[in-house]
Amino acid sequence: MANYTIDPAILMSFLPAHTELDQWNGEYYVSLVGFMFDKVRIKGMSVPFHRRFPEINLRFYVKYKEAGQWKRGVVFIREIVPRPAITWVANTIYKENYATHKMKNNSVVSNEMITVTYQWKKKKWNRIEVVANNVPAPLKEGSKEEFITEHFWGYAKRTAIQTVEYHVEHPRWDIYSITNYIIECDFEKVYGQPFAFLNNKQPASVFMAEGSPVKIYEKIEL
Repeated sequence: MANYTIDPAILMSFLPAHTELDQWNGEYYVSLVGFMFDKVRIKGMSVPFHRRFPEINLRFYVKYKEAGQWKRGVVFIREIVPRPAITWVANTIYKENYATHKMKNNSVVSNEMITVTYQWKKKKWNRIEVVANNVPAPLKEGSKEEFITEHFWGYAKRTAIQTVEYHVEHPRWDIYSITNYIIECDFEKVYGQPFAFLNNKQPASVFMAEGSPVKIYEKIEL
């Protein structure tokens, strides 16, 4: 997870109805996230050749008040996967912004270090790679890492006045500290002109999360 501070004005046109931008210590963030889906099931059924695949996404953070309580969630600018059937399901059912591109993934694990690489091609190959200490640590209360990982709702902009909401359930993740990272991404070509400034911006933080079983519930419309 590579996390960048951003001017909140850039995000307003992407903000789903009924939600507000969320912030940590007065700063707003977008995150470039690479992760691996594994043992995927849809309504309890697995689909051949679609049980394991990588994804890259660019996301930002929002909140939605319901019955006086805040729900903290994420909005995806774009999610990239290697198979068109995944894109069709996600865009049709959850009204997300998936796209299909060629992808590569690699991981090397030793007793001391973990190296993980995600690559995706849009005209040219893009890459995010981290080298992490192979010693997981629990999330600290009130930390930036907790803010980034502890969002349990997804929101998608359906129309100017309609929003799709879905609940995401997973245990609290441990994280790994990073000793080195490489980010080679043409943000403008992949995610559009509003994010071109990220081409020349250093992330405020980079870390790796352990991951876990995840359950995504049925969507509702707000």
